[in-house]
Amino acid sequence: MKALKYLLVFTIPLTTYISFTSSGWLTFLTLLYTFGIVPIADFFVQTDAENFDKEQEEIEKNNKLYSYILYLTVPVQVGFLVWFLFVINEPHTTLDLIGKISSMGIMCGVIGINVGHELGHRANRFEQFLGEIQLLTSLETHFLPYHNGGHHFNVATPEDAATARKNESLYTFWIRSQLMSYLQAWKLENKRMKNSDRSWFHLQNRMLVYTFFHVALLASIFYFFGISTLCYFLAAAIIGILLLETVNYIEHYGLLREKNKFGRYERVKHTHSWNSNHLIGKLVLFNLSRHSDHHYNGSKHYQTLKSLPESPQMPTGYPGMMLLSLLPPLWFKLMNKKLQEI
Repeated sequence: MKALKYLLVFTIPLTTYISFTSSGWLTFLTLLYTFGIVPIADFFVQTDAENFDKEQEEIEKNNKLYSYILYLTVPVQVGFLVWFLFVINEPHTTLDLIGKISSMGIMCGVIGINVGHELGHRANRFEQFLGEIQLLTSLETHFLPYHNGGHHFNVATPEDAATARKNESLYTFWIRSQLMSYLQAWKLENKRMKNSDRSWFHLQNRMLVYTFFHVALLASIFYFFGISTLCYFLAAAIIGILLLETVNYIEHYGLLREKNKFGRYERVKHTHSWNSNHLIGKLVLFNLSRHSDHHYNGSKHYQTLKSLPESPQMPTGYPGMMLLSLLPPLWFKLMNKKLQEI
């Protein structure tokens, strides 16, 4: 029964359903819910820093229901994307277009990319494939090679594209993180091919395969729905990508690992990611806000991630912190002060 609380994520498709079938302000319901109701609820609902004991952790780790909830998001995400292509192809006012595109974009970020991230860490190839499908819906498949092979290795260092530097604005970070992670994903895959005595132009090169499917998806949308719908899909995908990069920004802002006397970075610790125990955002994002433990052990399933006292804590949940990051002067004033307290 503990797993059922994560069904809260399906409130996002519910609000998106209302958005797709409505007009006027209701088309913005997903946006209002995700960045209005959830942050307000996080502010007033008591935080949850409780962890499973060892016996309970083993039970929950082997509870397949947690994974089945992740699996269920895949047909939901794909189904809503196909529906979006038909809905957005109909005549709409400019306001309704923006509202419906924002709803699909939030689904791309919260369900597509976030679940793709979780499944991309699994050892099972079937689960990894489901993660790739989720990421494809946002044109963000390069996330997997870079995140697993680059970000987790270089996190909290200047070498990591996805670690925000102190006093770096969110808007600069968006561009740097996305471009550099894409280029580094190619480098990592090309290196992997070289180490296995294969040409970079090989079907085992994931970036090559991902690029083919990106082009195939975009070409199919253009062929069946036209250029306008293709542009609307690209807008939704960009929203999902920007949500991902905003989360990346707040997760590691200003945190740096120290080097030892041999010039090597210290091991990743629980102090190298910002955490949040605010309940609603934690559930909607499948415990993503317990990010320190995720980086300490990337193979851990989301339900067993722990909240530890040494992890630096955000003053509110992820959605609220994402909103704050949009205002760099306020963000710097708050977070630079918290950096000094660590």
